[in-house]
Amino acid sequence: MITISPTAIKEISRLKSKVANPEALFRLQVQPGGCSGWIYQLNFDKPTPSDRLYESNGISIVVDSESVKHLNGLTLDYSEDLMGGAFRFHNPNALTFCGCGNSFTTA
Repeated sequence: MITISPTAIKEISRLKSKVANPEALFRLQVQPGGCSGWIYQLNFDKPTPSDRLYESNGISIVVDSESVKHLNGLTLDYSEDLMGGAFRFHNPNALTFCGCGNSFTTA
């Protein structure tokens, strides 16, 4: 299960309105990298047959089969402060995070 907060939904919807392909879905995945081992990647594209599809508050989320084990239970939030806006990841699978919060380690 992946949950998207109302503020993140608003930002995803704003970004989606700028995507040329109306069939593209919101993709959430992790890839090796960052200072802690795994880094989050967000984009819009078409799902593949091996992807898992989630629904949260009216937003379709595509997750590849490798990323699912790192993202199960994740809550995606969005907030703005004096430095600007950013997505925030609340991931119960993460054991440690880097200082910026965009990369993490798992067991």
